[in-house]
Amino acid sequence: MTSLFDPLQIGDVALNNRIIMAPTACLRAVRMRVPGDDARVYYARRATAGLIITDATSVSPLGVGYPNTPGIWNSAQVQGWHAVTDAVHDHGGRIFLRLWHAGRVSDPEYLCGEMPVAPSAVACAGPGGFVVPRSLHLAEIRRVVSDFDLAARHARQAGFDGVQIHAGDGYLIDQFLHDGSNLRQDEYGGSIANRCRFLLEIVDACIGVWGAGRVGLHLSPRGDRHDMRDSDPTALFSHVARELGRRHAAFVCVREHSGQDALTPVIRESFGGPLILNEGYDAQSALTAIEAGLGEAVAFGKAFVSNPDLVERLRVGEPLRPTEIHEAVAG
Repeated sequence: MTSLFDPLQIGDVALNNRIIMAPTACLRAVRMRVPGDDARVYYARRATAGLIITDATSVSPLGVGYPNTPGIWNSAQVQGWHAVTDAVHDHGGRIFLRLWHAGRVSDPEYLCGEMPVAPSAVACAGPGGFVVPRSLHLAEIRRVVSDFDLAARHARQAGFDGVQIHAGDGYLIDQFLHDGSNLRQDEYGGSIANRCRFLLEIVDACIGVWGAGRVGLHLSPRGDRHDMRDSDPTALFSHVARELGRRHAAFVCVREHSGQDALTPVIRESFGGPLILNEGYDAQSALTAIEAGLGEAVAFGKAFVSNPDLVERLRVGEPLRPTEIHEAVAG
């Protein structure tokens, strides 16, 4: 019977176990969005995870959404991340960089006075008072795809084992996917295939850099963050998953509570590749999910913050230290 502690092959990467470290948005890039020594120590202490997925990392200055989040668009950031990957590898770990663009979930304060961008000029409702974003022109969309391409190349230079594309939680790629935020009438809007075009162009660009076996995806089909709405999420995410399966992506991580209306089983069937479960799992529910074949691995976020030895604690059944952390903002 499969357990959390069995090895796992995802794409081209061999993992020692099925316990994934999810991003926790601890905001560790205070100076010029360059990861510092505290980031190196933080990730190295958690290298026993089967795979570490870093905090969401902006692919360009226009992709920033919060203070102190890291970037991957210049050489100083590449060097900062290289110290992190070296430390993780020295401790026997594997680490993927999460590539991210915040889109409309931002503010001119973080963009040197520029307006946030989005597929359409539709503001993100809810707390925080988000500004109305500027709709991207076609040429700008292609430039953002190029930003992801360059970020993927920088991630290789920085010594990562692969990249995970952040396509969920209401950020730019997710904004293109959902018809509540994407009102475009060109080739990037309207039909499901058109709304998925932006994501798939980014996936293809990253695969061109890394190969499919080192490119993973993060999806959040429930759409419960940053005012995401879609008229037919089942059809939308079935299409996304099928296209990712056709491209043989290394894995899909789905952030969604289990339940009667969950789309994770639909994504699993349509994708056909390794699935990482995420959200609300404890040791017992994670073990049960893996044994039941609901996914190949489980990602833990907050539990890793106060339990850098989480893998060993789960292995021996030791209680976890309580975690005091605000909900991840860019995770």
